[in-house]
Amino acid sequence: METQDDEGGPTAFATYRPLFLLLVLMACAKSTRKSETNTILFNNQPTVKAVEKTTPPVRKKKKKKIYLTFDDGPNKGTRKVLGIVQQEQVPVTFFLIGEHVFASTSQRATWDSLRVDSSIELCNHSHTHAWHNRYNKFYEQPDSVVNDFKRCRDSLELTNTITRTPGRNIWRVDTLSYTDLKKSAAAADSLQQAGFTIIGWDLEWHYDHKSFTLKNKSDELLLQIDSLFAGNKTRIPEHLVILAHDQVYDDSNDSAELHQLIKKLKARDEYELLVTSRYPGVKP
Repeated sequence: METQDDEGGPTAFATYRPLFLLLVLMACAKSTRKSETNTILFNNQPTVKAVEKTTPPVRKKKKKKIYLTFDDGPNKGTRKVLGIVQQEQVPVTFFLIGEHVFASTSQRATWDSLRVDSSIELCNHSHTHAWHNRYNKFYEQPDSVVNDFKRCRDSLELTNTITRTPGRNIWRVDTLSYTDLKKSAAAADSLQQAGFTIIGWDLEWHYDHKSFTLKNKSDELLLQIDSLFAGNKTRIPEHLVILAHDQVYDDSNDSAELHQLIKKLKARDEYELLVTSRYPGVKP
């Protein structure tokens, strides 16, 4: 018969119970310290930051500059040109004839419309257009040439010195000097000495002088523009001055061609339209 004092009985367990509990508590404490140590070691590991990839800035391509200019206004075609320019919101330059402004009430009204539009530039194309196209006699007298341009400047109250000589492709811009017909050189030099800047052209949009209609379409002119830039055949590289004439665009078909040209130039990201005062070396 077994009693409660036998080995393994309740009495023996009660005897060792405190010791057992102490061992359990010590083991738990040791485990906790190890866990804390591991945590600290883990948290002390160096932090490696991810390297952010940076995209280099896109370099903007330099635009080629185009100066769209219109001669001989104000006349019947000027208002149509102005309407297209305002619709497309592009900067252009008008080279004006002093006599034309005062020739009729409609031309004076057109002049008034030109003056209030800040997107366009108004420049001097002489007062009489070389004594009504008598070019040779006109340019033989340099003093008379200077006086004719001064008269236009004063009567129209033009605020810049930019001019274009009638019937002659002449340049006097800073150090740029060119005269197509050498007999006109003395007159051009006199204009420059009087403080005028003379702008010629790199490309003319030709028209028939009898029918006053364009000789080529806008697509053809655009190809010529591309070719001149590609061949570096402009007076100053990457700058191209286009000569057009207001009177041509009184015709609805020709004004439509002008409109198409401007739209196509605007759509070409490599081109930028500017007024002539932005041409290199010009001091308005």
